[in-house]
Amino acid sequence: MPSSPEDTTEHTGSVEPVDPRVLHATDNGVSWITLNRPEAMNAVTWDQRERIIALLADASADPSVRAVVLTATGRGFCAGADLRGAPSTGDRIPGDVARTIRLGAQRLIAAVLDCEKPVIAAVNGTAAGIGAHLAFACDLVLAADSATFIEVFVRRGLVPDGGGAYLLPRLIGPQRAKELMFFGDALPAAEAERLGLVNRVVPAEELTATAREWSQRLADGPTRALALTKQLVNASLDADRATAFAAEALAQEINMTTQDAGEGVASFVERRTPKYRGL
Repeated sequence: MPSSPEDTTEHTGSVEPVDPRVLHATDNGVSWITLNRPEAMNAVTWDQRERIIALLADASADPSVRAVVLTATGRGFCAGADLRGAPSTGDRIPGDVARTIRLGAQRLIAAVLDCEKPVIAAVNGTAAGIGAHLAFACDLVLAADSATFIEVFVRRGLVPDGGGAYLLPRLIGPQRAKELMFFGDALPAAEAERLGLVNRVVPAEELTATAREWSQRLADGPTRALALTKQLVNASLDADRATAFAAEALAQEINMTTQDAGEGVASFVERRTPKYRGL
C-alpha cells in the first residue's frame, strides 16, 4: 500500500500515537484513521473497534474536522473481526451472542453511518466479513485495483453481521446481495465497482493520493450541508415519499441558518468561488 499520512512528513497536521494498531492523524481538516495490524491482515480487535468508534465520534464533534478517511496498512484493509482480547463475560447465557453483535459489530457500522462528517473508505487490500461492511458503510469507497471484497460468513457457517444484510440490498439489490452472501466468493475491485459497491478503482500506488484529493474536496466544502445531505440519503431508503420530502424541507430550513449557506449564495451573486468554513 502507498504511504499513509502517518508515514510521511509532507503534511503539517497533528499525529496522535495513542494505539499503534490504530493510527490517527489530522491533516488540513481531514481525520485519517488507519488500521495498523498488517501481520493479521488488519483483522479488527475489540480495542481497535472501540478506538475507531471514538475517533468517529470525535470527528463529528470537532468543527476543525470536516472529512474522514478510513484506510489500512499492508496487504489487507480488514480481514474481519478478531475477538481475541475482548472482555471476558464468563459462561455464555441466552442473549449473549445477540448482545455481543449489537454492542460490537453493529455499533462500529452505525458509527460510520452516523458520523456527521463524510467518510471515505480507501480500501488497500482484502476486505472480508465485517471489514467489507466497514467499507460499504462509508459514504464513498475508493479501492486499489488489487483489493477484493468477501462475504466470508457462509464459509464459516455463519450469518452475516455488522449490518451486511441491511447494507448490501440497499447498495446492489437483494438478488446480488444474496449471491455474494450465499456463495462467499471473492469479489475483485473492478467487479465491485461495476456492481456499485465501489465509487472508483485506482492503481494501488495512487490510492492514498486519490483519497487525499477526494477528502480535501469534501473538507473544503459546506460541512453542515454535507452532513444533512448524508442524513437525507441514508434515511431515504427506509422512508416513504411524504416522510422523505418532509425531512428534505426541514434539512433546507436548518441549513439556511448556516454561515456556509450564506456564503454559497453570496459567492453566486458575486460570481466568485465560495470559501466555506464549515460553519
